[in-house]
Amino acid sequence: MNNHNTGKGHIIHSVDRVIEKRLTIALLITGLIFVMELAGGFLSNSLALKSDAGHLFGDVMALGLSLLAVKLSKLPPSKKRTFGYHRSEVLAAMINGTTLLFLSVYIFYEAYHRLLEPEPIKSTLMLIVAVTGFSANLYVLFKLKGHATENLNVRAAFLHVMGDMLASVGVVIGGVIMLLTGNYIADPLISFLVGIIILMGAIGVLKEGVNILLEGVPGNIDYEVLKKDIESLDNVNSIHDLHIWAISSSRISLSAHITASSQSTHSSREIMQAIRGLLSDKYGISHVTLQVECECCMDESCGCRSDL
Repeated sequence: MNNHNTGKGHIIHSVDRVIEKRLTIALLITGLIFVMELAGGFLSNSLALKSDAGHLFGDVMALGLSLLAVKLSKLPPSKKRTFGYHRSEVLAAMINGTTLLFLSVYIFYEAYHRLLEPEPIKSTLMLIVAVTGFSANLYVLFKLKGHATENLNVRAAFLHVMGDMLASVGVVIGGVIMLLTGNYIADPLISFLVGIIILMGAIGVLKEGVNILLEGVPGNIDYEVLKKDIESLDNVNSIHDLHIWAISSSRISLSAHITASSQSTHSSREIMQAIRGLLSDKYGISHVTLQVECECCMDESCGCRSDL
């Protein structure tokens, strides 16, 4: 069993190294595009481009926090933090989600005032900068996509970049409309769209982060189905005191009491191995704490209970 867990640990560390490398590349590219879009926004007087630059600034912060969280999560456990620093990624995601909320409110505020008093925009310059930003965002998105489904920290950064890419599409469309029609009201309308995209991404990240901090069952696991899977194994009569929670988005823990028909040491070990194999292979859960109990004695005074 130790060999299996060690192999799992090597895989996780290898994935963390890939994530760290990709986040670093994404941070550098996003930082450069932020400077370009900010300058382009002021030169062209485009609120949509400034909003996109503001979102990019949020991206830079998000990617920086995500990268820091990955580095912290590699620190070893200590006597004070026996789970290590894996939840630093959740804290980073929560900070990023909160930042996105405030950013969307600011964009709504600015777009509302620009709707009341539309201002002329240098559409050609705006369009050139927006297309360049879109291309860069698309590349960064591609680099992060593979790990966004398995890591909340990366997903928060991914959503930042996804929101900015969609915003860039909106800015490009707005630039084309203004270039062809001279109607500058498209600028604040696109800004509203950017704000909605950012807001939706922020809510999703915050909901998942809160669920992890409250030690809720991860969204990709069905509690009842998992329980039935364990109870369907040989020599397992029932399961109770079942707890499933996430230390981080990629590290799930489980503890439970198992009622078995036999309490022999050999039988208990076979049951433990079968359960651990099921949880690892089907659910990706490698940190498991189980207590096997004899079917005939469920009270605390029983001398045949064993913790394995």
